[in-house]
Amino acid sequence: MALIELRNITKTYFLGEMDVPVLKGISLDIEKGDYVALMGASGSGKSTLMNILGCLDRQTGGDYFFEGEELGRASGDHRARVRNKKIGFVFQSFNLLPRTSALENVIMPLSYTAGDLSRKECRERGLAALDRVGLSDRVGHYPSQLSGGQQQRVAIARALINQPPVLFADEPTGNLDSHTSIEVMKMFDELSAQGITVILVTHSMEIAEYARRVVRISDGEIQEDYLNKREVKI
Repeated sequence: MALIELRNITKTYFLGEMDVPVLKGISLDIEKGDYVALMGASGSGKSTLMNILGCLDRQTGGDYFFEGEELGRASGDHRARVRNKKIGFVFQSFNLLPRTSALENVIMPLSYTAGDLSRKECRERGLAALDRVGLSDRVGHYPSQLSGGQQQRVAIARALINQPPVLFADEPTGNLDSHTSIEVMKMFDELSAQGITVILVTHSMEIAEYARRVVRISDGEIQEDYLNKREVKI
């Protein structure tokens, strides 16, 4: 059984008297520990697909199974619990609280999802997450005191704080220079090697080719799904 199974997923937005189909029958399996790039131009449907996979939106039709459980028709509360505990998100904009230290930014999600942890346990988990992304010497720094790459690393540590099996990265290098982008992509590769399923959403073929598998989406349909044989040096 795959970690994620999509069966004929459709998504239509209803705007007044107009129906706008965005996804047109997506079927896809993603295995545990896979490193997949959902690649397509703006308007292709890749972000809509990520929102459905991340339990931020519901499909109009079809079935979405996560760890064998159909989530498309689950209650909003249950989907929120799955999202908070089993899915991490990293975005192009780092979304860090500016007047909060790196450590406090990282452990913030625990206040919603880990009420059974003590303050000391939360801090220890946050320190471990920052060490995992190579920022153990920046725990007390504020976002303004960090480079763009370091801020993105803090965002990755925050996404990992609940130890989710899946990490979504939506255009994660969009605000980074080329050198820093390579460092971030190397980190995703390392996380995948540790068993975390990484799903990268990008419009860039250059970035997509860092993934081990590329799913190219166009006009709401999968046009290509292939293993990346190009060895990208990172």
